[in-house]
Amino acid sequence: MRIGLLGFGVVGRGVYEITASRDDMQVVKVLCLEDIKLPDAEAVKDFKEILNDDSIDTVVEAMGGLHPAYDFVRAAIEAGKNVVTSNKALVCTFYDELLPLAESKGVKFRSTAAVGGGIGWLSELERARRVQKIRKVGGIMNGTCNYILDSMTRLNLGYGEALSQAQALGYAEANPTTDVDGIDTWHKIIISSNVAFGVSLDRESVPVSGISKITAEDVENFASHGYVCKLIATGKCQDGKYQAYVQPTLCPQGSLESAVPTNYNLITFIGTASDRMSLFGQGAGRYPTAHNVIQDCVDVMNGKGFYSTYGEKVTVVNDDKVCYYVRGCQDAWLEENRKDTWGSAVITEPVSVEAMHSWLKEHPGAFVAAIPA
Repeated sequence: MRIGLLGFGVVGRGVYEITASRDDMQVVKVLCLEDIKLPDAEAVKDFKEILNDDSIDTVVEAMGGLHPAYDFVRAAIEAGKNVVTSNKALVCTFYDELLPLAESKGVKFRSTAAVGGGIGWLSELERARRVQKIRKVGGIMNGTCNYILDSMTRLNLGYGEALSQAQALGYAEANPTTDVDGIDTWHKIIISSNVAFGVSLDRESVPVSGISKITAEDVENFASHGYVCKLIATGKCQDGKYQAYVQPTLCPQGSLESAVPTNYNLITFIGTASDRMSLFGQGAGRYPTAHNVIQDCVDVMNGKGFYSTYGEKVTVVNDDKVCYYVRGCQDAWLEENRKDTWGSAVITEPVSVEAMHSWLKEHPGAFVAAIPA
């Protein structure tokens, strides 16, 4: 396999270093805007030098972001090159374009590192769905949020201090919005649901709320009632109906999710034959993530394409009913649905996920966490 590598940051450099020790694949050109010298690969600044090189059969995209990553990936597929990517935003946003295009061009497209980083989550879903129906997917999918919530719970840090530590350790970006507002997790649960259920979820119908409004008061309230807060993603398929959402969720102390430390992930599927299966590990990092990129390259050489066939477009209907912890806002609807009070927060009667997220859109200053039965 001869590889054109797009990007030479954390993941890209890891891919280059791992391939250097292999005989079955080689990075021959690297797209990088900085001036770099490599002993066995050519650094280029113009993507066309990779696109027009007929000896390159596979493009590995490790740039991140939507543009120009999408433009390069689409051009590579149209030119008949296989694509491996770690870019969850790219796969989620352009799922309906890239999968049918890859199929029509007869090339392979894989993205295991896009969900779970170093965890082989999507490839395990691929194996699982060959012999059973997957009923549910989800869990803790973002290491940045888990680090912040774990630090607030175990170390009694405030949100700002926990975020600053995450940034100092490289777990959070200088602008952490995509992580803490749940968008990164939103991308991942949509991709996971698409693969698990063989469909294409309407992204606009999948609600998301994050952790940026959480305070030390909230964490104390949770602990006093026997809970730990985690950012949980959920995707479900039952009787041909689909649900998917991302929201802070209170996990009972002692549960598997409550014990997930620092920047780790715990991702789960429930199948008709296997019941619950969970994968635990590092959700990011140079070598764990690059390892899954290389695994995808090996799969491509063995003739494997995407993890499931492209499925029909479906809209989710989130009619699960749960109680919610709500702090930071009071209004008539909340009062009508009040069940209890924890400090300054309201605990609601069971309401649908859809109703709660609709309310939250009108009250963006509130912090909301689900309390599963």
